[in-house]
Amino acid sequence: MIPLKDDNPTSTFPFVTVFIIVLNTLIFIFQMLIGASLGTKGLEYFIYKTAAIPYEIVHLTDIHPRNFLPPPFTLLTAMFVHGNLFHLLANMLYLWIFGDNIEDRLGHFKFIIFYLGTGVVASLAHIAVNPSSTTPLIGASGAIAGVLGAYFLLFPRAYVVTLIYVFIFVDIVRIPAVVFLGIWFFFQVISSTAGGGIAWYAHIGGFLAGTTIILLARSVGSRRYRGVTRR
Repeated sequence: MIPLKDDNPTSTFPFVTVFIIVLNTLIFIFQMLIGASLGTKGLEYFIYKTAAIPYEIVHLTDIHPRNFLPPPFTLLTAMFVHGNLFHLLANMLYLWIFGDNIEDRLGHFKFIIFYLGTGVVASLAHIAVNPSSTTPLIGASGAIAGVLGAYFLLFPRAYVVTLIYVFIFVDIVRIPAVVFLGIWFFFQVISSTAGGGIAWYAHIGGFLAGTTIILLARSVGSRRYRGVTRR
């Protein structure tokens, strides 16, 4: 399933969502320029200096080459680095479709904190499962999974216009967001048993982080409301 758009309008312009998309795109272009000028080894060098590497995070030490920042900070830098064009486009498509509504609901500043926070939790979920791995972890999908988790709870009745393809069967249908995102999450859980070089546990951790934050926010808001004297 490929989401094309949702039918969930916003009341504010998604400045942060657009900025994140532009920043990810510019960094990817920079990566391609490195690859063009320094070759594959130069590009790999850049990725290893910016990626979150589980062994480095767990042991708080650098594996050559040394990172631009101390290992814990790579939990942030890794969110803005992508492995190839498809990786970038897929992530940015999901962010564009679902991110604007979460930004609209949370507000611009809170959305920044939410996005970065769920991205960090997503990476930590992957690291918890693979603490000794020296394979670089890159990509925005963990943070975007957090956005999807929030959308799942906040806008379950919205509809997502979706391209569905199964072998030669292709169709465009409107699917309730709760169904689309439920299927997406189920696929991440099932796929986590297969591996395949994709950080499935980061997707799962990010999604659960997003839903947890929204549930906690609702709980706090409900308590505050109950403490207000009405007239």
